Amino acid sequence: MKGLTEEQKKKVEDLLSQMTLEEKIGQMNQESPSIVGGFDVPFEELIEMMTDGRISKEEFGQIMSNATQDFHEEDIKKGLVGSLMVQDPVKVNELQKIAVEESRLGIPLIFGLDVIHGFRSVYPIAIAEAGTFDTDLMERTARMAAKESRAAGVAWHFAPMLDVARDARWGRVSEGPGEDPCLGSQFARAKIRGLQNDHSATENYVAACLKHYVGYGACESGRDYNTVSMAMHVFYNNYLKPFQAAVDEGAQTVMAAFNDLNGVPCTVNRFLLRDILKDSMGFPGFVVSDANAIRECVVHGIAEDHMDAGVQAVNAGMDMDMGTEIYVKNLKTAVENGTVSMDVIDEAVRRILSVKMWLGLFDHPYVTEEAMKRYETLPKEHTDLAREAAEKSIVLLKNEDGLLPLKKDTKIALVGALADNREEIIGAWAMSWQEKDCVTILEGMKSTFENVKYFPCGGPEGDIDMNDILKAEDYGDVIVAVMGELVSMSGEASSRSNITLPGRQKELIEMLMHTGKPVILVLMNGRPLALEWENNYVPVIVEAWHLGIQMGNAVARVLSGDVNPEGRLSSSFPAVTGQCPVYYNHPNTGRPASRSKFTSRYLDAPFDSLYPFGYGLSYTTYTYSDLTVKEEGDALDISVKVTNAGDRDGRETVQFYMQDVAASLVRPVKELKGFEKVSLAAGETKEIRFSLKKADMGFYDNERNYHLEDGLFRIYAGGSSRDCLMQEIRLSF
Repeated sequence: MKGLTEEQKKKVEDLLSQMTLEEKIGQMNQESPSIVGGFDVPFEELIEMMTDGRISKEEFGQIMSNATQDFHEEDIKKGLVGSLMVQDPVKVNELQKIAVEESRLGIPLIFGLDVIHGFRSVYPIAIAEAGTFDTDLMERTARMAAKESRAAGVAWHFAPMLDVARDARWGRVSEGPGEDPCLGSQFARAKIRGLQNDHSATENYVAACLKHYVGYGACESGRDYNTVSMAMHVFYNNYLKPFQAAVDEGAQTVMAAFNDLNGVPCTVNRFLLRDILKDSMGFPGFVVSDANAIRECVVHGIAEDHMDAGVQAVNAGMDMDMGTEIYVKNLKTAVENGTVSMDVIDEAVRRILSVKMWLGLFDHPYVTEEAMKRYETLPKEHTDLAREAAEKSIVLLKNEDGLLPLKKDTKIALVGALADNREEIIGAWAMSWQEKDCVTILEGMKSTFENVKYFPCGGPEGDIDMNDILKAEDYGDVIVAVMGELVSMSGEASSRSNITLPGRQKELIEMLMHTGKPVILVLMNGRPLALEWENNYVPVIVEAWHLGIQMGNAVARVLSGDVNPEGRLSSSFPAVTGQCPVYYNHPNTGRPASRSKFTSRYLDAPFDSLYPFGYGLSYTTYTYSDLTVKEEGDALDISVKVTNAGDRDGRETVQFYMQDVAASLVRPVKELKGFEKVSLAAGETKEIRFSLKKADMGFYDNERNYHLEDGLFRIYAGGSSRDCLMQEIRLSF
């Protein structure tokens, strides 16, 4: 394995030679603390009862007050557990002590957790952070998360989530870097560097886990866990690319996706796990299932029973079972009856032990007291970084008549239940935050502006308070309306068939518009929303996503002009839900969408996105000129001049796209090939250069062959996927 010394590799082999079959299979078993207590139904059903409303959160809490947790101490002592999901450092040390000092071989546990967008210092959800187009920032936030979690004993992050997602109905679009494989690949590389590369001390890095491998973001109809079918050229040219980039960057682990791909669940898909990932990509680490995924292969209909599911999974290349105990209950028998070979078991265990060795767990298995205390209060550098990430993630979608930025003495009526709720700024899959660290939009606005009054009025759920609307009208020179989704409305198991503003929020905005006061709409959401009506009628729209613990300060600083917005969209926004999936890099048809009837369009909806990939406004204006494209050896030398034509300094995201005009397979109308962040003072012009390697201008066909084909290419440069300059060049490879 890469990164191990010869001495460490020898130690892995020595351990492997001493292990019993049961101990080997134990390393392949990941457990969660089991909830035990006086339940009338299984714990899993209790969760479902609370989720679907059969019992309230309060009733669930009362039931759980009688529960205890079983941490599988006896199984750890016997060497039957390789990993646990725990984040309490005291409990981590207690369990690690059993593994290291009481089990026969003293092999440490690896503690893993979903750390998707921060540990204690929660930063923006991935779809928002990817829109910064700032890979240095992405790397720094990952490094912060690694240090914070390692101080709690969590050395393994189930992150980054790298699913290319083109359908905003899918809730988990919030967790990944959006619709584009190029941006997703740059996001992937940055996150791996941040999580894994600081080896100055073992407490500074963790093992990343790429998820969900692969194609999960293409689930049919945007419905979570649903089937996925796609041609191999689509798979290779789009969905596989971020995972390939992350493996190339040195990712240590991978999590297989829930879904089937072309009829075979990823959990038991030898083609994906062995042929592509381990053999073709040369991935050296281990693969873990998603939660309960091996058991679910029986429900999929690919396996008859748990034994069959376990045999198929391990033979396909699934090294660790998350949460089902199918491996520990079945693999010994499978080896004894010859359906699983010892070579398969040894390979899996070797990979797991090697990652533990790489993490330094054999030499430093425990969390120190100093580390436990390190983040009792968040250091300023961490809150500053969380705020910087939040500020750079905000996208200005519309700013009619230059209403923003607001003067700090403006009388502001702040409206919306979301504006004063700490839980709702955090975003999906944030598990380790503390309420005391969170800054709501109300708090941020009051600390930035002199005259702010808050009127809840309404939100994603519940009724509208007419008295609040009248008070807001009476007080404000301007109304800042905070609308959007609850955190529970995006993320896992949160697909939506209608992605307009939920509840009565559109009605509330209409009422606010009728006051005659200027309305600034600030959106808090975990997915692209269908905003046709809002775009038509609301003068200012700010996409603020779920930005984490510093959301309030970030939003206030952008609205005040202390920060010039620079965020761009990592996913296209539809005008109406029925356009989904909508994405910029689609292939052309023989009848591209137009106003003519017999073209690829809807009768009752626009044929293009409302806001395209890469789009975002600023408080200044950028212009592009003098795009040149020259062939220089094995690359194209592309240059374009960018001018800040306004009166404010700013940072522009210069985007470079390509179209292969005619090829042996239909190619996208446009595909991102690179980008540059550039700071420009008011009135300043800079020439931005980008080198596009010819080797990166090709594509995979359906037989997995890579093509570089002679012909005409169009090169684009601009501030979004829609607004670009273009030059043509003919190439012979």
